Amino acid sequence: MDIKKVCVIGAGVMGSGIAQVCAQSGYETNVIDISDDILKRGLENIKKSLSKFVEKGKITKEMMDETVGRIKLSTSREEGAKDADLVIEAASEIIDIKKDIFSDLDKICPEHTILASNTSTIPISLLGSVTRRQDKVIGIHFMNPVPLMRGVEVIKSLVTSEDTLNISLKFVNSIGKESVVVKDSPGFISNRIMTIFVNEAVKLYEAGLSTIEDIDKMVRLSFNWPMGPFQLIDLIGVDIVHDMLESIYQETGWERYKPTPLLKRMKEVGWLGRKSNKGFYDYSE
Repeated sequence: MDIKKVCVIGAGVMGSGIAQVCAQSGYETNVIDISDDILKRGLENIKKSLSKFVEKGKITKEMMDETVGRIKLSTSREEGAKDADLVIEAASEIIDIKKDIFSDLDKICPEHTILASNTSTIPISLLGSVTRRQDKVIGIHFMNPVPLMRGVEVIKSLVTSEDTLNISLKFVNSIGKESVVVKDSPGFISNRIMTIFVNEAVKLYEAGLSTIEDIDKMVRLSFNWPMGPFQLIDLIGVDIVHDMLESIYQETGWERYKPTPLLKRMKEVGWLGRKSNKGFYDYSE
């Protein structure tokens, strides 16, 4: 089966980024979210991202307009997903929300449609269990920011078919990404490493070993990374990092993944990072 039409569930940071790279690669792309305001905000983010590529001479204004023209917005799952060949779910990292989406999509989509999740931590087998097409459920986990990061984890559950895997790998390659096949396990590869790294950094700060700025500085200078752990948390979102840790912890019981109290408090008061103008750093100016 060749993928021709793609549907993305969620117009947030990840969803809009996924929709952008799909549309840039020539796919008709429907984006679904719960409100017109969220969809419009997502489309504006796509336009801003594409504008930067135009400014840098990587694409032309005509190519940008063509990309935007391939994107359709909808608040109706049935309208947006009814004729999709591939659906990529990029909703909140909350199990019940994702299970509801997969159950609904299973009823809406044609039999051939592959249902993929961009989940960071939730087992693919769990999402597939609410469908009648577990062999066609797979994880396609993009990295943030999607238009710039080349790596994609493709997660095969115990019942995902080889056909579904091969079609998904071909699709990932067609949008200019490089894939790694991963077994179905909480956090997969990237977030098993990343979450424990940033959680440990917060523990160091909580213990008073150093300042936020100096911990970030030490990591950047020591490992030649573009940003430190607190800058990374603020970019991803304090709430998202907390929820990823909590998901892995609940699934495995491994204490090292238990979110630090500070992450929990910051999530509760709304200090979520760049998206709220306040996280470990202040972005209000």
